Amino acid sequence: MFKRMKEDIDTVFDQDPAARTSIEVILTYSGLHAIWAHRVAHALFKRKMFFLARLISQINRFFTGIEIHPGAKIGRRFFIDHGMGVVIGETCEIGDGVTVYQGVTLGGTGKEKGKRHPTIKDNALIATGAKVLGNITIGENSKVGGGSVVLKDVPPNSTVVGIPGRVVIRDGVKVRKDLNHSDLPDPISDKLATMEQEIARLNIELSAMKKERSHSG
Repeated sequence: MFKRMKEDIDTVFDQDPAARTSIEVILTYSGLHAIWAHRVAHALFKRKMFFLARLISQINRFFTGIEIHPGAKIGRRFFIDHGMGVVIGETCEIGDGVTVYQGVTLGGTGKEKGKRHPTIKDNALIATGAKVLGNITIGENSKVGGGSVVLKDVPPNSTVVGIPGRVVIRDGVKVRKDLNHSDLPDPISDKLATMEQEIARLNIELSAMKKERSHSG
């Protein structure tokens, strides 16, 4: 248990340059507190002590602002940065080395039964405010941009942005986990820019046609 806790602390130092000392991390990092409380709740949930598991998860939510259903399966080196407003659903499965930021929702899309929450594969990164909904899979080493809404599977080594989420990068190599939230490709803006160029071209052609008509008149 203590070895696992040390690994969690080391993960914070690896992912957050603001972390200074182990005492500071242990006492002040709500994402770390949420993960530790979830492990207790999940152990109780697996033993069918559902009420006690939910009670711990709700206390966890009250103190950290992070809601993790005790049924969720979370791997090693999971890092929640800041964390306020993070929601992780019951049938969510999270691999190793995953990072999520504040305001992320890993939720369902309705009242369906069975597996209804996302599967997040190893080393994925879910940026601020992103919503990943339904029984879908985010592939290994993939990134979901801030504010995106993802409703379909994301291949490995991809970057997804937009509403609904669109894959904008897929290069077949491991994606580094240093996502700059303000520096992502925006397919909607790119499309609007293309439309503006087309409108400008049509205006030029229309002006030329008017001149030809006035000369012929």
